Amino acid sequence: MIYIARWKVWLIISVCLFGILFSLPNMLSNSQLEKMPEWLRNTINLGLELRGGSHLQLEVDLKSVLKDQTNNMLDDVRNTLRKEKVGYTGLVLGTDKKSVTFVLRDPSQQQLIEKTITKLVHGAKITSESDGRMTVAMTPEMVDDRAKAAMEQSIEVIRHRIDESGTKEPLIQRQGSDRIIVQLPGVENPAEVKRLIGRTAKLSFQLVNEDVGTVPVDANGRPTVAIPTDTEALPETMHDGNIRYLAVKKQVSITGDHLVDARFRIEEAKPAVSIKFDAVGARKFAEISAQNLKRRFAIILDNKIISAPQFSAVIVDGNGVISGSFTNKEASELSLLLRAGALPAPLHVIEERTVGPSLGADSIHDGKIATICAFVLVALFMFANYSLFGLFADLALAFNLIILFAALSLLQATLTLPGIAGIALTIGMAVDANVLIYERIKEELRHGLRPVAAVETGYKRALTTIIDSNLTTLIGAAVLFEFGTGPIRGFAVTLALGIVISLFTSISLTRLFVVTWLRRQSQITNLPI
Repeated sequence: MIYIARWKVWLIISVCLFGILFSLPNMLSNSQLEKMPEWLRNTINLGLELRGGSHLQLEVDLKSVLKDQTNNMLDDVRNTLRKEKVGYTGLVLGTDKKSVTFVLRDPSQQQLIEKTITKLVHGAKITSESDGRMTVAMTPEMVDDRAKAAMEQSIEVIRHRIDESGTKEPLIQRQGSDRIIVQLPGVENPAEVKRLIGRTAKLSFQLVNEDVGTVPVDANGRPTVAIPTDTEALPETMHDGNIRYLAVKKQVSITGDHLVDARFRIEEAKPAVSIKFDAVGARKFAEISAQNLKRRFAIILDNKIISAPQFSAVIVDGNGVISGSFTNKEASELSLLLRAGALPAPLHVIEERTVGPSLGADSIHDGKIATICAFVLVALFMFANYSLFGLFADLALAFNLIILFAALSLLQATLTLPGIAGIALTIGMAVDANVLIYERIKEELRHGLRPVAAVETGYKRALTTIIDSNLTTLIGAAVLFEFGTGPIRGFAVTLALGIVISLFTSISLTRLFVVTWLRRQSQITNLPI
């Protein structure tokens, strides 16, 4: 007996209607889109090769990063020895540029210094010799962690600076161990991109004017009340997304040049951010914290407050902890933003090229022709082999494309040239399930089953094979997405979405068509759908 629950019928119809609705914005002009509701303005973004724009491949100078790290380690060791009032000689960088060596005047103090440095330089390998010579070396894990952090920081800095330019849908991603790919659709001047990425961001630490506190502002961000001449109102985005303006002293207490590192950590079972200053910054920070206990200081990046914590204690060694009502994600993002104040290492342009809009237009035109040809040929094949049931599969295929474009629009996905290839491939694969089902129905009819029973059995028995075949393809798409970059990921996304949607259209939607037709033909009135 063929039966489709009424709620399933409405679900299938609703998905199809929503597909039509959310794919519609892709057919409208910009002026028409502006008249649509905000929730109905999502369209598919075109990638670099379709829209035109700039492509840069940048190399991060990780040797410079490791050199800075080793120099900071040398400063930490020197400060520790002086703090403990330990005599030493020959404090120099090792020949491998990843270690620091020195000789203690009193070898009996080796154990004390080893414990102290271990606490200060986490993860370092410390070796001692009988003559008082000690070596503090970075382990491979420390080198890898620092390189990874430098790459993350570089990507965050680049993203932050490009976002400020208003460029839509930039592609910024890591490639290999030390390179970054930057693709900016619609930006046709690589020199402008290099200038934008290479500019210096302004990171500063300034005291909050507690006598004024929060400042009311007008629609343009100008204070609506009088504030002291030595104070300015700067915006801060709160946890709930709202923006408030805080009164901040104009005098810069410490610049971001003195910030060495910022890391996410757990402090007293709560998310926090640890910050570390160089020797000059540590001295200034100690003075400021001693003079302003229980008062707030603002961390400002490009004239926007990213956090305003309170001095809860005097920070004497340049290592502070910013704590508060953070979530793990917020604390991690804050540490990245603090590190994003300046690039951690020089960037070298390895490759640059410009894709013209005319080439992109040609690619779109060719992609459309390929997709239309694929659709027409597949539709003709299905109709020629399965007549009316083939027509049902063709209708489902049309909805497959509609729902696919709707999904890409809602996800704000970037469509690339390989993505178009993925759509064309999906068209061919979308009817695979119908071929399996229809051939199974034919086989059941040859075994003497009545048409209604053959249809029901065909859909049930073909389902396992359909799921297995599509699951293996999904695994391949997942691998491409995980290990691929740029256009390869675009291909994987469209292929995976197309497969998932085809399972819905080729099984549920065609089954609804077939059941409706069979009931009308057979006059089966006791099987409500």
